Amino acid sequence: MPPTALHDPAALAQVFKAYDVRGRVPEQLDVDLVRRIGAAFVATTGATDVVVGHDMRTSSPGLAAAFAEGASRAGADVVEIGLASTDELYFASGALDRAGAMVTASHNPAAYNGLKLCHPGARPVGTDTGLTEIRDLVASGDEPTAEEPGVRSRRDLLEEYADRLLALAPVSGRPLTVVVDAGNGMAGLTAPAVLGRIEDLQVVPMYFELDGTFPHHEANPIEPANLRDLRERVVAEGADIGLAFDGDADRCFLVDERGEPVSPSALTSLIAARELAREPGATIIHNLISSRAVPELVGELGGRPVRTRVGHSFIKATMAQENAVFGGEHSGHFYFRDFWYADSGMLAALHALAALAGADVPLSRLVDRYTPYAASGEINSTVEDRERVLTALRNHLDGEGVTVDELDGTTFTHADWWVNVRPSNTEPLLRLNVEGRDTATMERLRDESLAIIRSQP
Repeated sequence: MPPTALHDPAALAQVFKAYDVRGRVPEQLDVDLVRRIGAAFVATTGATDVVVGHDMRTSSPGLAAAFAEGASRAGADVVEIGLASTDELYFASGALDRAGAMVTASHNPAAYNGLKLCHPGARPVGTDTGLTEIRDLVASGDEPTAEEPGVRSRRDLLEEYADRLLALAPVSGRPLTVVVDAGNGMAGLTAPAVLGRIEDLQVVPMYFELDGTFPHHEANPIEPANLRDLRERVVAEGADIGLAFDGDADRCFLVDERGEPVSPSALTSLIAARELAREPGATIIHNLISSRAVPELVGELGGRPVRTRVGHSFIKATMAQENAVFGGEHSGHFYFRDFWYADSGMLAALHALAALAGADVPLSRLVDRYTPYAASGEINSTVEDRERVLTALRNHLDGEGVTVDELDGTTFTHADWWVNVRPSNTEPLLRLNVEGRDTATMERLRDESLAIIRSQP
């Protein structure tokens, strides 16, 4: 059967990203295309067993069934686990030693959906690890089918997933009140299953109803506006901590008892300290826009910090190469060796709860030691001539005492500050991150850099 308009190379280039497949439904992604991707996934990876899960978006059940159909037609046995968070899908891939497919568009608006794919053991599928071959086979118009199709079955793994997480980060100590904002995403399913089993933990739910139209706010907690409701509720309840999850619940953000957001870099440091106490001298991964406080703390505690590019496929690959016990990204993704090097927002939340329950200070004081520097957060600017901007920035920032590297975009590092500028892979954007020894230093470097970025034609 020849490919349809959705399967020509130009159209596929729009939905096949660096780490996943994502697009608008049905304009860019429909059941026919997802079925073909399922068949191509099996044919190109050689997977004989696949586990498939999906989030709560209205299009997700149909797309998950289409992927399962394509994979089984191509000869793979398929276990369908139904509604799941992305980290539950990773758990299934690891525990069952099967390739995996999660139907989700994570934090994107309701009109979008997509696929996150992995090899057995939750090993990521990206452009360098199979995604390009899948795209090319789909574009060819061929839809592989086996002489004997695979068997499709259903299985509920939610309880086993909760068992695994609670074994990795048991929570005990003083009673806590936690407000959880699921954003109408998959944490509305997984948070009760996991947190509901912890004694002396009072959970105040927010937006636990699974609703892929996101009626209250987008399930993207990295945007400050989407934390407003949680911040107010934590203060109103007199809670000890607030947790915010994105749509597929693989990311987690914290709010302290004052209603103030906690830097993801601070949570990275907190978890790193816990893991190094358990395994002295271990390797900890941090991406290059994490606070410099992270590698400094790891070094002080006798660990080995390793810096990597932004993006989960890079983090996971580096973790496996280095046998790192833990890795953190400033975007709110946290990776664990004992969870098949995969990321889990819920496991990160459990570490935060365990640390807080075992301490006699509020969360704001617990993380204060991990936030000695001032950070700008990520600032995006639309730029057509990115090379011209980078040249102008280099001319302005490079000087005595400054080192420059291009591990991911361009990073300028000084004893008192650092500036990173990274181009988007899919849009004409430059992403700016700045950190300084104090607020005045950060704001000066931020404003100078933005003036250069936004003054270019």
